[in-house]
Amino acid sequence: MSVAQPPAEPAALAGVVTRPTITQLLSLAAPVVVSRSAQVVVGFTDAAMVGQLGESALAATTTGAMNTFNILVLPMGIVFVVQSFAAQMTGKGDGAGARRFGWYGLALALLTQVVCFAAIPLVDDGVALFDYDDDVKQLMSTYLGVRLLSGGAAIGLEALGAWYGGVGNTRLPMVAQIAAMALNVVFNWIFIYGNLGAPAMGVEGAALASTIATCLAFALLLGLFAMKVGVPPVEGTRRPLSIHEFSRLLRFGVPSGFNWFIEFLAFSFFINVTLPVLGTSAVAALMSVMQLNSVAFMPAFALASAGAIFVGQAIGADARDDVPHTVKLTMMAAAGWMGIVALVYLAAPRFFMGPFIADNANPEAAEAFLKVGAHMLVLSCLWQLFDATSMVLSEALRAAGDTFFTFLARFGIAWAFFVPGAWLTVRKFGGDESAAVLWLAGYLGLLALALGLRFRSGRWRTIELTEEVLV
Repeated sequence: MSVAQPPAEPAALAGVVTRPTITQLLSLAAPVVVSRSAQVVVGFTDAAMVGQLGESALAATTTGAMNTFNILVLPMGIVFVVQSFAAQMTGKGDGAGARRFGWYGLALALLTQVVCFAAIPLVDDGVALFDYDDDVKQLMSTYLGVRLLSGGAAIGLEALGAWYGGVGNTRLPMVAQIAAMALNVVFNWIFIYGNLGAPAMGVEGAALASTIATCLAFALLLGLFAMKVGVPPVEGTRRPLSIHEFSRLLRFGVPSGFNWFIEFLAFSFFINVTLPVLGTSAVAALMSVMQLNSVAFMPAFALASAGAIFVGQAIGADARDDVPHTVKLTMMAAAGWMGIVALVYLAAPRFFMGPFIADNANPEAAEAFLKVGAHMLVLSCLWQLFDATSMVLSEALRAAGDTFFTFLARFGIAWAFFVPGAWLTVRKFGGDESAAVLWLAGYLGLLALALGLRFRSGRWRTIELTEEVLV
């Protein structure tokens, strides 16, 4: 007769921490901070290096990168839940079960690349729907067509990073992301400006650099995963990959994916539909501000991810009472970081906007860009703490398997409040970029409130993400 395998006792699980100290949180988060910061450097250097070619090139590259992310954010959000399964399986002492979910994440990456290949012929028609200047449209279409060639590699890199994080190793994903960053900078120098005998490709060169760097970094991490480098001893029930487990991953992962997709779709509408009426300078300025804000966002998100690893392992070890401690600790760390960055931006906003101006820019145009960009950067400080709160709570709820509520919260607040409010304010009532940014801050504030109330309700305690293994 088959019986359920009893869960392992928390004390018997070597290396599993259910109630971390700030030192343990920062130790686990530090490599993730470096990994996410490396991604920030990629976006920042793309913008800064292409910015030397003019406003149109800057707007096309930054907005093209954002739209690439918007296309990939659904599968990316789905594979984030790989970390939840891997962490809870690790908490249970089932290393073999955790590894299977790494392979399921790679299967999703393969499916993503198939979809990206199918989407490339549709890029021109898709970009034509928006109100950008013609030169921006042409450059953006070229950029997107090249970047989609590495869509599957980008998702595979995220899937394996999530898996390694779930089992408690955040260092190897860091190595892969640093490699991607370094390669991207070198290839940018080669292909954007035409060095080492390569043609000067401009915006297309920036896209090609990112594509090659992403594929090489993914190949590195995939090789380490295949050779079982940097993983704990595989214990637990060894079983073949199964449709049932893959379906369970999708059951919790699809709401997680839509969680991200809906939010970034709303932001994409904000950028592609609401803002273009304000002109190319306003779009370029806001996208430059978003690149700067990613300096604050990515480390805070890394802290939230590290906190979620501890949350998942605590739930797997049946130590749910330790979760609120981890969430509070993580929130204090993320909010502290966000607050520091906001103060720095407030001190010298024009200084931080300077690198995005081309050396040969018209002085009057440069001054107008600086004025608008510095004002928007100051206003962006309003949402820093809201953003930190919502990230920490969303990641904690995702680690517990409470992915459907976070999807509903983002969907409702984004599309019933933020999108129509910003669109009406700018397109119908003549609001400027300041009014648009205030709507974004209001959205993040409401989202933080909704997720905070959900966590306090304790509903996440009753969710069973993983199933007991039958023996």
